[in-house]
Amino acid sequence: MPAFKSCGVITLTTDFGQEGPFVATMKGRILGRFADARIIDVTHEIVVHWPVEAGFWLARSFPYFPPGTVHVAVVEPGVGTERDSVAVQAEGHVFLAPDNGLLAPVLARARGALAYRMTARHLERFGLGTPSATFHGRDIFAPLAAELAAGRCQPADLGREADDLAIGWTDEAERGPHGVRGVVITIDHFGNLITNIDEGLIADLVRPVVRAGNRTLPMRRTYGEMKPGEYLALINSFGVVEIARAEQSAAEGLGLGRGAPVSVTSE
Repeated sequence: MPAFKSCGVITLTTDFGQEGPFVATMKGRILGRFADARIIDVTHEIVVHWPVEAGFWLARSFPYFPPGTVHVAVVEPGVGTERDSVAVQAEGHVFLAPDNGLLAPVLARARGALAYRMTARHLERFGLGTPSATFHGRDIFAPLAAELAAGRCQPADLGREADDLAIGWTDEAERGPHGVRGVVITIDHFGNLITNIDEGLIADLVRPVVRAGNRTLPMRRTYGEMKPGEYLALINSFGVVEIARAEQSAAEGLGLGRGAPVSVTSE
């Protein structure tokens, strides 16, 4: 694989929220090692302890960043345990995360991915000190992201090559003889239910309809095609099936949440 060529951009994806100093101290640790880093927040509103959502957004967001970006994703209910940390190099990007299945969607979508499992022996050279048992984002991932973004190391310098990273917490959407089955992965600010069903999986269905809960919903191009309060499904801006309610919350109206089954069939 070609050497990683940094562009100086670092993205952060966490479940930390905006209360407290957690995000700020990660940024401070990065800037302490690489003052010229350009740090972008993807989101810090991942549902706590739900790596599935972080991996979903990361896999669908990273192509919009320039090659050479370092992506740090920290959603880790097992922080401080024996769980490993990993680095993945793919399509000119590097991803740093705990090995808890968070990066499974990236590995599934990115071409030519190569993974490294971090080891104490490899990390000795970076002078990380003794990390907090509860904040590896600040004490491990942030300084390593800075070193990568500054061009002072390569992903292979962080650990040994690995081909046994943890699998994802949910199955990928699947095409069957009668349509496609998937699940709700996340709920956005508007109450839209966002699924893991990619546009390509339903491209050849004739007049597709979406079934979720006890509802059968029509596929539309955009929200404005329905009257306020009416339900619909569409392909959203990230190329996946989304269930919406015009000018209202589909999640509240349907009583559905993350993990709810969704199917798409021909009418």
